[in-house]
Amino acid sequence: MTFSTEYISIILLAIGLSMDGFSVSLGLGMQQLRLKRIAYIGLTIGLLHMLMPLAGMLLGQVISEQIGQWTSLASGVLLFLIGAHMFFSAFHLTEGFRWQPVGVGLWIIAFSVSLDSFTVGLGLGISGVQILVTLLAFGLISCFVTWLGMLIGRKVYRFLGVYSQLLGGSILCGFGIFILFS
Repeated sequence: MTFSTEYISIILLAIGLSMDGFSVSLGLGMQQLRLKRIAYIGLTIGLLHMLMPLAGMLLGQVISEQIGQWTSLASGVLLFLIGAHMFFSAFHLTEGFRWQPVGVGLWIIAFSVSLDSFTVGLGLGISGVQILVTLLAFGLISCFVTWLGMLIGRKVYRFLGVYSQLLGGSILCGFGIFILFS
């Protein structure tokens, strides 16, 4: 690959990998999150989009064939369960437990949307790409795309009100199902 072709390929791959974060962040943004929380969520997802491919690159191709299918299954199930909880908690008028993208909940969602980058990292480690450039592109682009999704979701909430939690949960469930059956 030439210098520019490699970078273009890495950027396109990073955009593709960040689309799951965008879809999930649309639903998260509908929870009336503060800008500080949105920034933190984007940074966390960006960080895991750097760490997961790094772990994949370090493990190599030997393991990729054995666990590649399990990462998609785990990611799909996690997203579906979080989405289902958001959807059904919209019907409860009392203030009980609601899943929030903080603490362990944030790390679960960030982990689930970055699992696919782990298997991509397995393949990239063998192809000889520039590791630092690749990881920075993955992290920065997924962080930016996540912020963008949450800000769009936040605007949509103003139009949909209470129904936005139903929509957000449906988006997460739908994306989880899409991952499970694709």
